[in-house]
Amino acid sequence: MAKKAMEKGFKLILGSQSMARKQILSEMGYDFTIVTADIDEKAIRKEKPEDLVVAIAEAKANEIILKLGGESQFAQDSQPTLLITADTVVVYKGVIREKPTSKDEAREFIKGYSGSHGGVVGSVLVRNLKTGVRRGGWDKAEVYFHEIPEHVIDDLIDDSITFKVAGGLMLEHPLISPFIDSVVGGVDTVMGLPKELTEKFINDVL
Repeated sequence: MAKKAMEKGFKLILGSQSMARKQILSEMGYDFTIVTADIDEKAIRKEKPEDLVVAIAEAKANEIILKLGGESQFAQDSQPTLLITADTVVVYKGVIREKPTSKDEAREFIKGYSGSHGGVVGSVLVRNLKTGVRRGGWDKAEVYFHEIPEHVIDDLIDDSITFKVAGGLMLEHPLISPFIDSVVGGVDTVMGLPKELTEKFINDVL
């Protein structure tokens, strides 16, 4: 299954350590290597969540390209190399939420979702490192929650993964999944990589 990139005649790099993004890209049938970006996401500020996630995905791509020695390294390759970067934020009552930085913030985030809902904005950027052609965009989803018991919130805060995901919200977490009422939009967008956009942009840049 995971030979799609090879069959289509290109190499694929995923610029993320996210387990969910790895899973989604594998489900789409692609084989890929992973190169991560070391950027200070907090240094990138935009008022609109859509602008923020696109800017961070672009910053990740630029950092990875530098790490790989620049796009000129790929210009003479017989096969193109595509780089995928992405970013996700949660929007709660109009406020952008990134990864929680403390237990108090994580508690505030999760308690807010209880019996309520949060929006998710996710970007994806695909860059052809051989030609320089790039396509990027974003998608949105809304997650509605049942009441989340206090002891579940405590357990989530004790799990380090909560501090590695936007808004402390990991849809597929076994502790949180029983308390999800519904998702309006793509579950893949909430998990961190909008499948439809990713597939479209891969085809667009080839």
